[in-house]
Amino acid sequence: MNVTLGSLVEGAREARGAAVVIDVFRAFTTAAVALSRGAREVLITGSPQDALDLRDRGIADLCMGEVQGVRPDGFDFGNSPHELSLADVVGKTLAHSTMAGTVGVTEAREADEIYLGSLVIAEATAKRILAANPARVSIVAMGNGGLFRTDEDEQCALYLRNLLEGRRPDPEAVRSLVLAGGESGKFGDPCKPHYLRQDLDLALRINSVPFAIRVHREDGLLAARPDPCTETDQ
Repeated sequence: MNVTLGSLVEGAREARGAAVVIDVFRAFTTAAVALSRGAREVLITGSPQDALDLRDRGIADLCMGEVQGVRPDGFDFGNSPHELSLADVVGKTLAHSTMAGTVGVTEAREADEIYLGSLVIAEATAKRILAANPARVSIVAMGNGGLFRTDEDEQCALYLRNLLEGRRPDPEAVRSLVLAGGESGKFGDPCKPHYLRQDLDLALRINSVPFAIRVHREDGLLAARPDPCTETDQ
């Protein structure tokens, strides 16, 4: 298994084999929370309008996501794992749009298969990929807006690579490095009320969700669902 690391939108476009697109703060922590709360699936979209269109057409029940960190007009939820942890989404299909993670998934067109990546699902994702044993794995840290590298996504990428290569990195060390990064400081900042302190806490519950999230290409849609093989294997 050849594991390579990439970053940002360019890295997503270059991804080949099995791709893991990482967005720790907050997209793919939010998706993991929604699915763990019983959502049927998360439809990955490249823009807020795409998400709204899916809801208007009856393909999605609800919209969640952000633009510049803030819930877009007309959306049901922001890009907040804490908010989704309190929401009734059982059996619902959610359309998801963010400026980094979901864009990265839509840009990973050359990948054979795609998994969502965040710290809460890191170990489950590694187990699922190891079970499939693809020849190539591309790990892509999406960073801030898909344009600037950030500590939490880069550290998650390194953590996942270590797991795939048979090492056992210390989750507490990873958590400490992420907390020391610049992006962590915006959570709980009264000048940025949309970044909840609870979102940071949830994002750093490393390996707390017991399934990987695989993206299925179906009828022109990108549908992210818990991987049943991983749930069985746990």
